[in-house]
Amino acid sequence: MTDKAVQFLSRPIATQPGQPLRVAAYSRIAEAIRTKILPPGSLLPTETELGTMMDVSRTVIREALMLLEEDGLTRARRGVGRFVADSLPRIGIEHIRPFDQLLGGPDQDIQVKRVAAIKQPASEFVAPGIGVEPDEDVWFWESVLIRNGEPVAHLQENVAQKIPEADELAGAAEAPTLSASTLLEVLGGLPGAALGPGECEISLSTAGPSRAKLLGLRPSDPVLVLTQYVRRNGSPFYLAKCLVAAKAGHLSVIQSS
Repeated sequence: MTDKAVQFLSRPIATQPGQPLRVAAYSRIAEAIRTKILPPGSLLPTETELGTMMDVSRTVIREALMLLEEDGLTRARRGVGRFVADSLPRIGIEHIRPFDQLLGGPDQDIQVKRVAAIKQPASEFVAPGIGVEPDEDVWFWESVLIRNGEPVAHLQENVAQKIPEADELAGAAEAPTLSASTLLEVLGGLPGAALGPGECEISLSTAGPSRAKLLGLRPSDPVLVLTQYVRRNGSPFYLAKCLVAAKAGHLSVIQSS
C-alpha cells in the first residue's frame, strides 16, 4: 500500500451526530476506493492494520468491510484477503450527491457548464422546498451537465439567500462557467456542512423548447425529472430539479428487503 493511502486512511475519523462508527469507517475506505487511492484490484490491509490506522476496533473495521462487500466495492478471496473490486458499481440516487457525480463514473468525464448564478424571487414551488416565503430572494444556479463532450442533463438549484454560507456562494458564483461546481458541491464542501436527510422524486416529462436547445434535443423528447430536496438540521434547505436525457443511460436505485 502506498504512503498516500496510509496517510489518507490514518486521518482522524469525524462522525456526524447519530452516525455509527462503522459507517464513518466505511465512508473513509469507500472514498479511498472511489478516488483510486486504493486502486482497482489492489489488496486491502488486514483488519488489524486498518484498525490501527483509523484508530478504531477490529469489530468496527469488520462491520465496515462487510458493508463494502455488500455494496460491491470489495471482494474476498478465502485464505488470501480482501481486494478492491476490479470495476466499481455506480452510486445511485439513494444517497445525497451532486447530480454531476451521480451521472458520472470512474471513466466518464463530467463537466458543469454554468448558465446562471443569480439571486431571484422564490416561486410558489421553490419557496417551501428551501424554507422561505414566496418572492423572497434566493440563490438560483442553472447548469448543463456535459459528459464526454455531450450535454446529458439540465440542472436548476435553489437555496435561501440568507444562510451563513452566503459569502462563499457569492464567491463561487464568479467561478468559470465550464468545469464549475454545482451548488450542492459547494455547500457540501464548506466547513461544518452536514446536509441531510433528503429525498428524490422521480417523474417523466418532455424537454420543452428552452431546455431542449441546451441539451441538443427536440422539445417533444422525453426526459427523466429528478427533484431533489435536502434538509439541514431538520429544516428545508436545498431544492434542485434535474432533467436527464435518455442518452445519459441508466440510473440505479438500490433496494433492500
